[in-house]
Amino acid sequence: MNPIRKNIPNSITCLNILSGLISIICSLKGTDPLWGLKGYEWGYIFIGIAAVADFLDGFAARLLHAYSDMGKELDSLCDLVSFGVAPAIAVFTCMETVEIGWVKWLALVIPVAGALRLAKFNIDTRQSENFIGLPIPANAIFWIGYTYLAYTSNTMLTSPWVFAAVAVIESWLMVSSIHLFSLKFKTWGWRENQFRWLLIITAVGLVACMGVAGLMWLIPVYVAYGLLDSNTGNVRK
Repeated sequence: MNPIRKNIPNSITCLNILSGLISIICSLKGTDPLWGLKGYEWGYIFIGIAAVADFLDGFAARLLHAYSDMGKELDSLCDLVSFGVAPAIAVFTCMETVEIGWVKWLALVIPVAGALRLAKFNIDTRQSENFIGLPIPANAIFWIGYTYLAYTSNTMLTSPWVFAAVAVIESWLMVSSIHLFSLKFKTWGWRENQFRWLLIITAVGLVACMGVAGLMWLIPVYVAYGLLDSNTGNVRK
């Protein structure tokens, strides 16, 4: 295979980690103004760019038939930075702003659980169609919504004990044995993909009604749909 063609997916994957690193730098600015927005807002944007790159590298690999073991490992390493470390820094900076004390250090559990989740994924042949444990990009989506609410609203989310409980539960979900469906469509029919379509409809509705904050609620809904979906193995068909 042509070397340039072979490395196109890996090049896109590198954009993933580059975006994750920029997200970390921006998130460290917290509420300080940066390029016309607040630092944490740019942090969210670059996590979003990383997610687009994460999708496109797989799409490019399938389109060009440029699969490789290196690409698989590189993808996981980049995902750990963009969807594990980057949201953890966003969380840590947010909790430091509201001064909740030592509990903010629980943010470091997030990338640790993410690393374990990715390591399990790479050696688990059962996850070719569905996931076992919460996917790490979904973890990033949750924390974007959570920190946005914590920054913009006087809610109980900034309570030390609420944050501690949420951080532990969210991290546990990544390494749990809960079966969750992926958003990969083999067909477009409703019967085979009802929970996928429901999740997409729910996502649009939550974001339309609540904005960025809706992303926090999307992940519990995703987990609930996964538990209800007989095709994932959580319930009997």
